[in-house]
Amino acid sequence: MSEMMNAALQSSAWPFHEARELLRRIRNTSRDESDIAFQTGFGPSGLPHIGTFGEVARTEMVRRAFAEISDLPTRLICFSDDMDGMRKVPGNIPNPSLLRQDLHLPLCQVRDPFGSSTSFAAHNNDRLREFLHRFGFECEFLTASECYRSGRFDEVLLRVLERFEKVMEIVLPTLGGIAEGRQASYSPFLPISPKTGRVLQVPTLERRPSKGTIIYEEPDGERMEIPVTGGNVKLQWKADWAARWWALGVDYEMYGKDLAPSAQLAAKICRALGSSPPIGMVFELFLDEQGRKISKSGSGGGVSMEDWLSWAPPECLSAFVYRKPGTAKRLFPGVVPATVDEYHRHLSAYPGQDCAGRLNNPVWHIHGGDPPHSTMAVSYSMLVNLISTLPTADERDLWGFIKKYAPDASPDANPDLADCVSCALRYFRDHGAGSRQFRAPTETERTAMAELRERLTGWTGGNDSEEFQSLVCAVGKAHGFGQLRDWFKALYEVLLGASHGPRFGSLIALFGARKTADLINQRLSETAGPGAGPG
Repeated sequence: MSEMMNAALQSSAWPFHEARELLRRIRNTSRDESDIAFQTGFGPSGLPHIGTFGEVARTEMVRRAFAEISDLPTRLICFSDDMDGMRKVPGNIPNPSLLRQDLHLPLCQVRDPFGSSTSFAAHNNDRLREFLHRFGFECEFLTASECYRSGRFDEVLLRVLERFEKVMEIVLPTLGGIAEGRQASYSPFLPISPKTGRVLQVPTLERRPSKGTIIYEEPDGERMEIPVTGGNVKLQWKADWAARWWALGVDYEMYGKDLAPSAQLAAKICRALGSSPPIGMVFELFLDEQGRKISKSGSGGGVSMEDWLSWAPPECLSAFVYRKPGTAKRLFPGVVPATVDEYHRHLSAYPGQDCAGRLNNPVWHIHGGDPPHSTMAVSYSMLVNLISTLPTADERDLWGFIKKYAPDASPDANPDLADCVSCALRYFRDHGAGSRQFRAPTETERTAMAELRERLTGWTGGNDSEEFQSLVCAVGKAHGFGQLRDWFKALYEVLLGASHGPRFGSLIALFGARKTADLINQRLSETAGPGAGPG
């Protein structure tokens, strides 16, 4: 057994844990060892968001890990449920009045409010394909409309018709009471009305398995008989999920914690249809800064895909979704700098790691085992803090300061840094400028900062960040800061308007001793009391 294979079989990284569980399941069942199917689902009732991306990215990470421990071929299916009826109008789209006229139509028949595609679902599917392509995901993109209408789902639809009572026995106990009307109206089949084109939630009055048809009643009272095949019906959500697993031979699918009860029910239905459900991982949800679930319909806060990709390189988004999928994570602008810096720390560590260390490193999973070299000479957090000290800043200003700290750095030699310079400027423009909250120093802090200003004004040493860090620590200790973290926190809050920041000695080296002294003088002057001098 190769060193890489042995390390993969022992790795504690969560994608390898999932891959080993999948391989164990395949070996313990009688399924033929054809393509192993990984699936992700997308509901095109709203625009793709970071939760959508996270599901695809994490599934692809498991797929890559599986390929490391098995020679079995794999495929990734991205399935869009565009036959679902539109139940409400999202809050983050133009022309909402247009969509209100199309309520209850299949999403693939709802008009596109953006005016760029054949339907609302087609527009959202196109957006999803764009970012799948941008991140290099190779997948088989399927839509419910093509699977139902082409006959690909005909066999499973007839199987549901044949085992109708078993499906009902599984689902009915999970619904509300008869008084609420839910049990009385439920059917796994949702007819697509030939009169209105709407998806109807009505009971199945009669079943005729020999003909492959059902009888239901239209809202106007007319009884209709329609085939369950050929796109004439849509399965209810949980039955649809189970049917999809059955028809597409899905072996692995992960899902959010909010869908865990639905997945358990779909697994029972899948078994009732005569197939084994896939295995998968339950992941926690993304929350906004207030702890609310981030919604594709536009409710709640968080960070949009567009914002993230404006503020940070794409691979850093993969780094964010990789980390602890079983833990709910708050996704708001403030996490971006730390995520970028963490990603580059992992990149920098990778070349010096042994085989086991590399497989446990997130960048192995982000880049499919072939991560690039980091060319970040300055951290993203430091760039943002540097920008915050400048009245105005552009890329030329930033590179001027960067070259004082790293003389050999350039956009050509440091493409990662060049990307992050542009991103950090946009991030600060969109978020940082309005989030700074400066405070006045205490008398002890003012005295200490005044001394630091004088020491930097008269600085005759070099531009070594460690020397500057030692100087800052010495000043803090001399003024009674027993906990130096309190001294640094005061520097960040008074000078930068933030509660934390990069290593302060490195920031002085980047900004320059004299300019840091000028900044301290400016902040002390701005916070001086009436009649007081400049610090």
